[in-house]
Amino acid sequence: MREIEEQIAHLTRAVEDLSDTVARQETEIAALRTRLDLLMSREAARATGEGDSGADTNRPPPHW
Repeated sequence: MREIEEQIAHLTRAVEDLSDTVARQETEIAALRTRLDLLMSREAARATGEGDSGADTNRPPPHW
């Protein structure tokens, strides 16, 4: 009987750990989806000419 109780305790702990992992991944996936949506909308705006002139503002000009 004690062995069964120990197995149940280990399995319960494993299920709790997996549940925590899934919850953390769900939060991360939601954040990544938000970022992806933002990037997709920016790229769509660039493709239609609504965005900036296409200059990469993160890099210095080539003469630097």
